[in-house]
Amino acid sequence: MTVLNANDTPLVIAGDEYSSRLLVGTGKYRDMDETRLAIEASGAEIVTVAVRRSNIGQNPNEPNLLEAIPPEKYTILPNTAGCYTAEDAVRTCRLARELLDGHDLVKLEVLGDEKTLFPDVIQTLKAAETLIREDFKVMVYTSDDLLIAKELEAMGCVAVMPLAAPIGSGLGIRNPYNIRFIIEELKVPVLVDAGVGTASDAAVAMELGCDGVLMNTAIAAAQKPILMASAMKKAIEGGREAFLAGRMPRRQYASASSPIDGTFF
Repeated sequence: MTVLNANDTPLVIAGDEYSSRLLVGTGKYRDMDETRLAIEASGAEIVTVAVRRSNIGQNPNEPNLLEAIPPEKYTILPNTAGCYTAEDAVRTCRLARELLDGHDLVKLEVLGDEKTLFPDVIQTLKAAETLIREDFKVMVYTSDDLLIAKELEAMGCVAVMPLAAPIGSGLGIRNPYNIRFIIEELKVPVLVDAGVGTASDAAVAMELGCDGVLMNTAIAAAQKPILMASAMKKAIEGGREAFLAGRMPRRQYASASSPIDGTFF
């Protein structure tokens, strides 16, 4: 469990407080044991699960993912990965609510392109409207378009999650300016979702002022996933502390660490 820095405040999503600002997924690990160990090493408190690709009770004869990530220990965040229409996304969230005894916090993603996995923002807006009307608490994966982000917030999404780069690409934050614009304009939490490849990418996201980072492939596809999960935990904490501390201004020329003013010779 992450211990909250004395200079910080908790991450608040839909009224609930979290000390960890790292959210992690459950896909692409070798087995359930590696999944469990990596999530423990990450210190994450919110764990996202692809309902269409994972068994969380819909297949009673197969291993249940919730045995590795028990709901009494983690906040389970069902997601709509693999959905390409608003209708499929809404149906998936309804299934998750049924399987998880009325659970209403979901991660909405509606994809528009199989090659890039970019979000279909039109279908995303449509699905978000329906889910919010049905009293779901929607954390939403979207493009890094400020106007779309503002519209999703205005609709009632509890968190907006712009991509840093294509899902699973590991390219890092390709357009930090757009991410920064969204952070500055929105009042709900803004979390980078997709594109993080290594610990420095996570630190950059936090130094920009993001409220958190969600990742899966960066940990699961690492050569040593459990060690990478630990590295990501530290990067999130370090990047957040750097943001709170306020970096020094950039200068064109040198500025001596030990100025000569007031010396004795």
